[in-house]
Amino acid sequence: MIRFDNVGLRYGLGPEILSDLTFRIAPNSFQFLTGPSGAGKTSLLRLMLLALRPTRGLIHLFGKDANTIRRSEMPAIRRRIGVVFQEFRLLDHLTTYENVALPLMVRGRSESDYRRDVTDLLEWVGLGDRMHVLPPVLSGGEKQRAAIARALIDQPAVLLADEPTGNVDPPLARRLLRLFIELHRSGTTVVIATHDLTLMDQYEARRLVLHDGRLLIYD
Repeated sequence: MIRFDNVGLRYGLGPEILSDLTFRIAPNSFQFLTGPSGAGKTSLLRLMLLALRPTRGLIHLFGKDANTIRRSEMPAIRRRIGVVFQEFRLLDHLTTYENVALPLMVRGRSESDYRRDVTDLLEWVGLGDRMHVLPPVLSGGEKQRAAIARALIDQPAVLLADEPTGNVDPPLARRLLRLFIELHRSGTTVVIATHDLTLMDQYEARRLVLHDGRLLIYD
């Protein structure tokens, strides 16, 4: 599903921050991406999303060479990838329901077509009674669950989560992890970037460890 071959990344004329990355992520798999702060986890996720282009090497996504993907193909490819950011990126003037439905609204879908899907998903993440409130009145954990629901509403083949438990307490972190595990069991490939060793110890999954810009893989 995702393949990196000798990928390197630098910003501008600076030194490489990621070097010689070669790995595979199989369909329907679950992995943690870890390493110290500043190791390049977010940059690696952005490469997987094709939000960044590598300085060198090859990236294949869904069987396509990233270097030859046409601009017209990018929206369809990106719809197959759900992303959960550290900073939530909810729109304060939209309700929880509207934030989650936003990817479908942008695509021109009729609300009558997606209303049940959005409602069911909000119930699944425990926000059924918060769907009509605005983000400023949500707790940090509720905002995170809303962000996760928004990433899932288009039924992505891959979910990339950047420190999704970094702003919540341990009990909620465990609850969020269970959501990701259930998502994986339903057939979605999940990649979670985290430096939380306690969280990773709760679930046996492949670990991709970044160290000095290079990747060590532990199965």
